[in-house]
Amino acid sequence: MKIPADLAQTLAAVVDEGSLDAAAGALHVTQSAVSQRLATLERLAGQVLLIRSRPVRATPAGEAVIRYARQVTLLEAEAASALGIPEDRPAPLRIAVNADSLATWLLAPLAQVLPGLGTTVHLHREDESYTAELLAQGAVVAAVTTRAAAVPGCTVSPLGRMTYRAVAAPAFARRWFPDGATGDALATAPIVDFDRRDDLQSRWLDAHGAGTGAPRHLVPSSTEFAQAIALGLGWGLLPRAQREGLDLVDLGEPALDVALHWQQWRVQSASLDTLARAIADAARASLEPVSPR
Repeated sequence: MKIPADLAQTLAAVVDEGSLDAAAGALHVTQSAVSQRLATLERLAGQVLLIRSRPVRATPAGEAVIRYARQVTLLEAEAASALGIPEDRPAPLRIAVNADSLATWLLAPLAQVLPGLGTTVHLHREDESYTAELLAQGAVVAAVTTRAAAVPGCTVSPLGRMTYRAVAAPAFARRWFPDGATGDALATAPIVDFDRRDDLQSRWLDAHGAGTGAPRHLVPSSTEFAQAIALGLGWGLLPRAQREGLDLVDLGEPALDVALHWQQWRVQSASLDTLARAIADAARASLEPVSPR
């Protein structure tokens, strides 16, 4: 079976936009045309590719088709560039990235190279432990991830380590940790978590043999997360770049390292390779080297 590229790209548009109606607007066709394309594609595939929920989502088979669609779009753009054919609206490079990298070191290399590439970037912010999932699903073409093993069909290279230390505002530390970060104090001192997937604070508590029953705030924005700690909302772990310039008290060992890797599709794309080199250079300047195995 051959998968028609235009049908696969229609499926990708439906998932990106969240509904058939929104995809019709983005593709400048009628909703009926979108429905017919999807029906044809599912008939050719012999299985359901789209779950008609709100928003819609792809089945595992649909994710494979979307991955193919995005690769075709990327290769079409490369071919058009090589032939000198101008594109009215080049397809964006979709990249998954963790919030702390986005808030500290990643934007500079993007700003450096994207104008010369003549394209745009769509950043998908996700926990670094889950960005590889977006790559496997075909939602993005590259990802900053903690996953060292290559996603099928992708290449992987180390970027560096972000080192986190537990810190608190001075007034907060005086109130909650008058004798230091003891187990008893940690059992009651409020904690700041980024979101429900953020396990750094829990890992630090485990290292101290402390429970996790203390009150927990959720602040799902990297910059505001650091501000919340500096303002005394609770204690939490911050990388070096976010600790600089803030009046904070270090709560002691251990420092927790998060090793980051760059994964991208194994396709011939000059734009993607140029972007990857710029990101790798920025990571070397901003992160600690990845420890040898």
